[in-house]
Amino acid sequence: MRDARPPEADGPARVDAAQAASPQADRALLAAACEARARAYAPYSRFPVGAAVRAASGRVYTGCNVESASYGLTVCAERVALWTAVAAGERSFDAVAIDAGPPAPGRAPVPPCGACRQVLAEFGLGWRVLLPGRDGAPVATTLEALLPRAFVPEDLGDARGAP
Repeated sequence: MRDARPPEADGPARVDAAQAASPQADRALLAAACEARARAYAPYSRFPVGAAVRAASGRVYTGCNVESASYGLTVCAERVALWTAVAAGERSFDAVAIDAGPPAPGRAPVPPCGACRQVLAEFGLGWRVLLPGRDGAPVATTLEALLPRAFVPEDLGDARGAP
């Protein structure tokens, strides 16, 4: 399996925290998602998707969807990127960019699926979600807007064990 991180000698790309929400950083995050999309393995749906998550550390982790002939075992780009970041020790995130290609005429950009929204919510609802607009400029929303009344770890109450 190909490494989901950008091919850099000293690990994932890093963005200065002060620049994290800048238009340039948003474009760079969306570009990283676009590059990841080019590596997607989607022979069945022919619907390649790339994602890039930006951790609070400023590091960027990418992922692409990987399909399986056993359809239920397919994984989405957003979860691959997030799991790569978590495996690298990250636990706090501020943005995710998802590239499923330019929006079809008369359609909005493709947002993350419900399962990915829920997995992202495990790490908070404050995520900025960046999607490619028709002109290539990022279209921004929030995870909270995409997943109102989310089920979050705090909902487990006393049943939640210490992580």
